Amino acid sequence: MFRIFKEFHFSASHQLHGLAEDHPCARLHGHNYVVEVELKSDTLDSTGFVRDYRELGAFKSYVDDHLDHRHLNDVLGDDCVTAERMAKHFFDWCKARWPEVSAVRVKETPKTCAEYRP
Repeated sequence: MFRIFKEFHFSASHQLHGLAEDHPCARLHGHNYVVEVELKSDTLDSTGFVRDYRELGAFKSYVDDHLDHRHLNDVLGDDCVTAERMAKHFFDWCKARWPEVSAVRVKETPKTCAEYRP
């Protein structure tokens, strides 16, 4: 099995509703997100790729145009924009375009990561 990965970066704010009032994530705050898209395949194409990394530029455009320096609750229409839900959202977006997508990871900090992998 061949696996490739590509990282994408953006900064945005969010707020998690339904938490205790003293929970830091209940307050409006932001992160420098790192999104990692994983693709896998049993075979390689005629040029030796799982998929050409350049093709993933469409995801960078999506992130830059719709998410970067925005309030994610407003953009994604959810009062609970967790890293877990973002990973699923990004997975669905990518899988609709590239069938080789196998997982998406969202890092809010260098020490925290959520992954969606069906």
